[in-house]
Amino acid sequence: MQQEAYFRIRLSTIRPSKATSFDIYLNINGQMVHYLKAGDKLSELKIETLHNRDTGNSFFVLTEQKQAYRDWVKEEMNSDDLNPFEKSKILRESSVALMEDLFENPDVHKALDESRPIIKNFIDFMEQAPEAMGYMISLSGHDFYTYNHSLDVSIYSLGLGSVLSYGRADLEELGVGSLFHDIGKRNVALDILCKKGGLDDHEWEQMKRHPQYGLMILNENPKISDAIKAACFEHHESFSGNGYPQGIVGQEIHPFARIVAITDTYDALTTQRSYNLPMKPIDAVTMMRDKLAGRYDPDFLKAMYSVLFKLKAAA
Repeated sequence: MQQEAYFRIRLSTIRPSKATSFDIYLNINGQMVHYLKAGDKLSELKIETLHNRDTGNSFFVLTEQKQAYRDWVKEEMNSDDLNPFEKSKILRESSVALMEDLFENPDVHKALDESRPIIKNFIDFMEQAPEAMGYMISLSGHDFYTYNHSLDVSIYSLGLGSVLSYGRADLEELGVGSLFHDIGKRNVALDILCKKGGLDDHEWEQMKRHPQYGLMILNENPKISDAIKAACFEHHESFSGNGYPQGIVGQEIHPFARIVAITDTYDALTTQRSYNLPMKPIDAVTMMRDKLAGRYDPDFLKAMYSVLFKLKAAA
């Protein structure tokens, strides 16, 4: 069976001594080994031992059993046996696994369609356990991979949208828009995306085209709203008018894009990357306010502090 028939999972999403509804495979030197049958259980000691060796590229489930895995996560989120903080870890880690599969799927439109249940799960969880949302945010800060970054930007954006009193329908659109804000980077050369350090002028011009590329991709999907397109196309616009690609100013920038501009920068500043150390959350937002203030909607940036209070309370 070929590699495309599997998707990665995090072993931390598997609860000890609970029978799974899907098979688990272990990747050993590029070979898929059937490790656990559906209906079997893993002991707590086994999970702890294996989890310490889990690089994120070790454990897989058959693609045809993806819905069974989704249903498993949903069942865990509704379980009375787990507290909100345990649920938040399962939800985020399972979403990272599903995001990896989405971002590596050459069918962008299928990925867009399949992202909506992920966003709905986060919104449901925000409504059911708002006290645990900050803990979920605090789980961020892993290595700066595209899918981790996109998922974290989406979580932050949902938190900020909630503080700004957005309704559920708008939050769903905001969640999808922020999840795919960088989808245009699919069309930027990999050596530019992965380059350590600064880009030269030619490389920077290529990088700056990713909002246009993203809009072109999203325009091909009739189910995508103008608001989602704006989050992608306008998130590098500056509130003071010196952003790109259009150079629009202030209220001309869509609110979703103004939110993503903040959460995208915030995640970049607070995440471990190859060429910089992460900043503390409050230091990042303070720097954005004091040194980069012209880029952001001042009212939205002020509201970002409320999101940080949730993070601080969960720490």
